[in-house]
Amino acid sequence: MSNLRRPNANEATDTLNRSRSVVPMSGICTRCIDGCTGGCEIWLASFRGREVLYPETFGKVTAGADKNYPVDYSHFNIQGYAVGARGLKVVDSDTMIFSNVDTETEYGWGNKIRMRLPIFTGALGSTEIARRNWDHFAAGAAVSGISIVVGENVCGVDPELELNAEGKVNKSPEMDRRIEVYRRFYAGYGEIRVQLNVEDTRFGVAEYISQKHELESIELKWGQGAKSIGGEIKVNSLEKAIELQNRGYLIAPDPSLPEIQRTFRAGGIKEFERHSRLGLIEKEPFLEEVDRLRGLGFKRITLKTGAYSSQELAMALRYGAEAKLDLITIDGAPGGTGMSPWSMMNEWGIPTIYLESLAYRFSERLDRRGMRAPDIAMAGGFSTEDGVFKAIAMGSPHVKAICMGRALMIPGMVGKNIDEWLTNGGLPRRVSRYGNSKEEIFVCYEELRNRYGQEIEQMPLGALGIYSFCQKIKVGLQQLMAGSRNFKISTITRRDLMALTEEAAKVSGIPYVMDAYKEEAESILDS
Repeated sequence: MSNLRRPNANEATDTLNRSRSVVPMSGICTRCIDGCTGGCEIWLASFRGREVLYPETFGKVTAGADKNYPVDYSHFNIQGYAVGARGLKVVDSDTMIFSNVDTETEYGWGNKIRMRLPIFTGALGSTEIARRNWDHFAAGAAVSGISIVVGENVCGVDPELELNAEGKVNKSPEMDRRIEVYRRFYAGYGEIRVQLNVEDTRFGVAEYISQKHELESIELKWGQGAKSIGGEIKVNSLEKAIELQNRGYLIAPDPSLPEIQRTFRAGGIKEFERHSRLGLIEKEPFLEEVDRLRGLGFKRITLKTGAYSSQELAMALRYGAEAKLDLITIDGAPGGTGMSPWSMMNEWGIPTIYLESLAYRFSERLDRRGMRAPDIAMAGGFSTEDGVFKAIAMGSPHVKAICMGRALMIPGMVGKNIDEWLTNGGLPRRVSRYGNSKEEIFVCYEELRNRYGQEIEQMPLGALGIYSFCQKIKVGLQQLMAGSRNFKISTITRRDLMALTEEAAKVSGIPYVMDAYKEEAESILDS
């Protein structure tokens, strides 16, 4: 098998190889010339050091790892049938049409949340790209009837944060804004919940959002699929770096050192990194924290965990079952992010398909022991309706939804940019060929105007972008489901998939294509 990844040069880090011939393992040009003007990662790191660890440019890009793993969801196909219609009350040719497929899903231990689609947005936290585009993301999720998660550290990096005498959040306008935008366009489906990491817990974020906003849901954060070392952002202000350090964050390089301050003022250091602390998971403290959060009034408690070893996955599911968590989002490698170390995104953690296969086995094992496994959402590289179908089928009946990060951010940014192009001129040809007004460009505009009336004039166009994308996912999913004779999300099962390679069958437990429905076929032939 060839190298699964070409190291040492990637568009994400704004680096490249001079030579067309590259050593597969190292990524170094086969002929490295003294005097080369650039620029592979080794070349760039020779004078920019640690900056080369991260994708460029922070605040303007999202990055997704491109390592090509041995097995992924493309190694499975969806089964098609000529008989049956699971999920329909009346079965005939007039009812068995794809537009009758119900794409709604629900999750939760008891107090369930319904969504119009089995997708929702990943945690959008303290990164600049999340802050700048939040109105579009939140309004888009609300009008689409899906959930959205406010990520970690939002209060902690809020420039207008006010702490009380005990060091707890007294006021956070940025957190307030994020919650209020979603609620403005909320239409009864989905929810907004806020993540907690170590620093958020110390700041009393849970108490703040419970008391001021009466939020019903909150999410504990163990990690994500793109990195294993906690939340990170960059700041390009010395004063801001010192402020965040004083708030208790880990800042690198240390902005309190005189030599670092001199280097920054001289232009040698362009920006600082802000890091969160690693958590430490233990069963009893975890269960106690869940009880504490319920005592604050939260009706639903969820967990976000990353691409850790199977041991941590077992802990998440077992502890989650005992705590009666409403949802566990399991985020596999490689994932995408606003800022994670590029090598870590590619080389760390269990890839999504392997992680889901383990999660299914572990959940079934808990069920056999008489312990109800929590509902699951899978995350890590999803962007299309076929991926949504396959992941739900692979984890059936435990997987209820798919968490998308970049795939749901992109439509929000596209809609926002269309608004700016319409206002300031310069509408790209690939947009203008559909028209020169928002009514002409957005295929869903009149539908949403009919629903929201004049309020659509205040709706950010990024929301229309997300709604349009969600409609593509919905109709595509309806077509795939109708072809597999599933007219409800809850009727999709593992039998609706076939593995195209024997390795994929071994990893997943899904039958190899030549073995799927073999006994049923032979019984027909031999009848």
